Amino acid sequence: MTFRVSKFSFIAICLLLLGAGSVKAQHRDYLTDGEIEVVRDAQQLDNRVNVLVKIIDRRFTALGIDPGTNHSKKDKTDWGPDPTGSRAELLGDIRSILQKAIDDINDVAERPDLMVTDVTERKPKTFKEVFPLAVKNLAAAAARYKPLLQAEGAKNTDRIQTGMIANIIELCDEITASVTKLSTT
Repeated sequence: MTFRVSKFSFIAICLLLLGAGSVKAQHRDYLTDGEIEVVRDAQQLDNRVNVLVKIIDRRFTALGIDPGTNHSKKDKTDWGPDPTGSRAELLGDIRSILQKAIDDINDVAERPDLMVTDVTERKPKTFKEVFPLAVKNLAAAAARYKPLLQAEGAKNTDRIQTGMIANIIELCDEITASVTKLSTT
């Protein structure tokens, strides 16, 4: 009897491990390989936030929504192929990238002494120069995104996508509120 129970337990554990491996294989990266390289190169906070905003704009364009930017055609950055995916996947990407930008700003706010500066500049920027600029740039993007998301949410009938849109709008509201806090400190 004990042999059968342990044999059953062994088989059950093996099936669980195999199932967990296949679920993990279905995980989607929210950045393309080319975008990962661009983010990796943009170490200074204000530059990184601008890169993440551009990546979010690429997701809006892939969704068929004009993000209302005038990024110059002179941009020689190799972003890689245009992002692809279902509407839900692209909305999830937007949420994840926006959250990454928030996390990057929070990390630097908590530990300003660890902020990476652009050493190629003649006079590297300080935390007091970089931090407010990064927050304001992200807030400007959030202000641009919110009406686009509200319009998209109003015409969307899929409950999952509507929930994702609502979540992204909440992030935009948090970002906008953070600029108010920045101005009062």
